[in-house]
Amino acid sequence: MAQSNAAATAVRNIWNTTELKEKILFTLLCLFIYRVGAHVTAPGVNPGALVDFFKQQSNGGGLLGLYDLFTGGQLSRATVFALGIMPYISASIFQQIAGAIIPQIEKMQKDEEGRKRVNQWSRYATVLLAWVQAWGFALFTESLPGVVESPGFAFRLQMAFFLTTGAMFVMWLGEQITERGLGNGASLMIFFSIVDRIWPGIGETFKFIGSGAIPTFNLLVLMVLMVAVVASVVAVTMAARRVLIQIPQRTMARGRMREASRSFIPLRINSSGVMPIVFAQSVIVIPGTAAQFSSVQSLRDIAEYMQPGTVLYYALMAILILFFTYFYTAIIFNPIDVAENLKKQGGFVPGVKPGAKTAEYIEDVVSKITLPGAIFLTVIALLPIWISRLINVPFSFGGTSLLIVVGVALDTLTQMQQHLLLRKYDGFMKKGRVRFRGRQGATGGGY
Repeated sequence: MAQSNAAATAVRNIWNTTELKEKILFTLLCLFIYRVGAHVTAPGVNPGALVDFFKQQSNGGGLLGLYDLFTGGQLSRATVFALGIMPYISASIFQQIAGAIIPQIEKMQKDEEGRKRVNQWSRYATVLLAWVQAWGFALFTESLPGVVESPGFAFRLQMAFFLTTGAMFVMWLGEQITERGLGNGASLMIFFSIVDRIWPGIGETFKFIGSGAIPTFNLLVLMVLMVAVVASVVAVTMAARRVLIQIPQRTMARGRMREASRSFIPLRINSSGVMPIVFAQSVIVIPGTAAQFSSVQSLRDIAEYMQPGTVLYYALMAILILFFTYFYTAIIFNPIDVAENLKKQGGFVPGVKPGAKTAEYIEDVVSKITLPGAIFLTVIALLPIWISRLINVPFSFGGTSLLIVVGVALDTLTQMQQHLLLRKYDGFMKKGRVRFRGRQGATGGGY
């Protein structure tokens, strides 16, 4: 009862905080515009035939199915926002990778004017990526029977124009949310796109129950597993290894050093977010996607061996997730920068020399805690397949989408809590652990 009263008080405090209320309303307005555009079909396409094709494909349609997940089904309906925010996210990921391997770009990212220039390059790259993806999607729809009314160069040009324009508008909406709204605009757009697909899934579930396709016992097992998975995702998303640091302080009266203040550097167990799963799925579905448009028998045989549920699929998926977890963590988290910033502040890790030794210590800690995070991501990625096979349910809930939803929800709640605490209000989780959650780079691309 006390917790419910505290939550109700926090909700009232939101509307008593004018700035926070305006940010929330502005964010909801932008997301409403985004979802309206998600139901406007691009001209010259039969969306019914395209949706049927996606439903007939195994594994969600391969690489296109994975892309369709992040756009909330807009790609399969060929809407004007079919590309969603993904071209912008892809360009941002390329920017992060470039900053990690090109010293000049890394130096620019540390300067305000340099960051503005790099961000502008990302926008230009978004336009290029959107045009290439839109043109490729036009060619793809032309290859499907009954989808395009009048195929040809004019249709491709028209489709590329509408989809690229839609992608640029979505990018602008996302930036507006980030600057003037609440939370990360790109992440929130993916969040609402995924949540929007939950309601049809709930309706299908009731149909399966009514027809007897799902036994009552299996349904209960599925519900228990879903609750357990959600709880574990929240726990791992919030979990962090706190490294103790001390920062000496001076007293104004005598000018002598007094006992150092104690603080912590939160190193998240899953600092790479959902990106390792996305990268791994993108790589592993390439043979299957290529086999759909190829008549080479050897390629089709390889795709058959790598179907979900096979031993090769499990092994490759686990290896890829482990690799991309360490790879992406190394990109978004630089222990040398952390050690240098700590040294500039006069802080130190007890028992460790400042500078290079501190960087080595932090890197060693990160490498150790990354392994359990990678194992957890592997289990979450493969869990839907295991569940559908073990308890024989005709559908599955995706671990990728669950990680995104939980991560974005926690980040947004944390920002709301910070706004309330800055104005001396109690937050949503007065005794919770969200306030200790550290941010050390991109959340899996904001996910």
